[in-house]
Amino acid sequence: MANVTLVTGFLLLGLSSAQELLYGGLSLLIYGAALASNLLILTLTTMEPQLQTPMYFFLKNLSVLDVFLVSVTIPKFAVNSLTHTNSISVLGCAFQLLLMTSFSAGEIFVLTAMSYDRYVAICRPLHYEAIMNDGACVWGAGISWAMGGLFGAVYAAGTFSMPFCGSKVIPQFFCDVPSLLRISCSETLKIVYASLGIGICLATVCFVCIVTSYIYIFSAVLKIPTTNGQSKAFSTCLPHLIVFTVFIITAYFVYLKPPSNIPSAVDRLLSVLYMVVPPILNPVTYSLRNNDMQRALRKLLRNTYGQEVPFM
Repeated sequence: MANVTLVTGFLLLGLSSAQELLYGGLSLLIYGAALASNLLILTLTTMEPQLQTPMYFFLKNLSVLDVFLVSVTIPKFAVNSLTHTNSISVLGCAFQLLLMTSFSAGEIFVLTAMSYDRYVAICRPLHYEAIMNDGACVWGAGISWAMGGLFGAVYAAGTFSMPFCGSKVIPQFFCDVPSLLRISCSETLKIVYASLGIGICLATVCFVCIVTSYIYIFSAVLKIPTTNGQSKAFSTCLPHLIVFTVFIITAYFVYLKPPSNIPSAVDRLLSVLYMVVPPILNPVTYSLRNNDMQRALRKLLRNTYGQEVPFM
């Protein structure tokens, strides 16, 4: 280690140096769309009395996490692209990784709580209000946020307990773990692998819980005698399942993919999708095909403009 120069900062290469202005402007548009759509969900689920249910309570928490998650990386990427400065300090990189991991883990736990809520609503409807009471919802959301923050702290601390030397280039638009492992000069990665193992165990538990919930849910839905009843039950569950599937697939390529010397275009694309798709997909999936959300939006527009506003 005597002849090794330790890295004191990193360079985020982003997507393409030849089209930085284009990507910067596009990222700002995407960021604005994600913020607007999630803030709309927060407004509707807060102001509309009919949406004061456990499902929309967890959806509200999911929207808050989406806003925080997209705000960690996209504004920094947009500023770097527009100002042609790609540097980020070690402290800034560590803070970015901490927040990304915390909010991502929090989303997984909230999605798990939402699957349990759907299980109780469909499989045990007579006991729904007793099981999913206000106290249970607050505890579920609180544990999701706490576990997310705890895992984020352990993961970020484990990653940045290693010294970085040699190249300081991160071939992504944010600080991703595979790139940091590639430029680490530590001979042992026990702390990183330990925190990674904890994350895999937690994600596996959440995945098993969600899959088990949907096995019971689909079994119960198929026993509903009417097609209309089955369609209504599926419409409340499929959006959640779509959101969870997209989130898990894209998250794998950010946190669990083995490090490579040169990330492929597919790797970079999936990293972008992980950052921008869930925050935009969640409001679209939960609102456009949800009658309660549509009625709440019509009511909000009517109260705002003083007349009925056409809405699909």
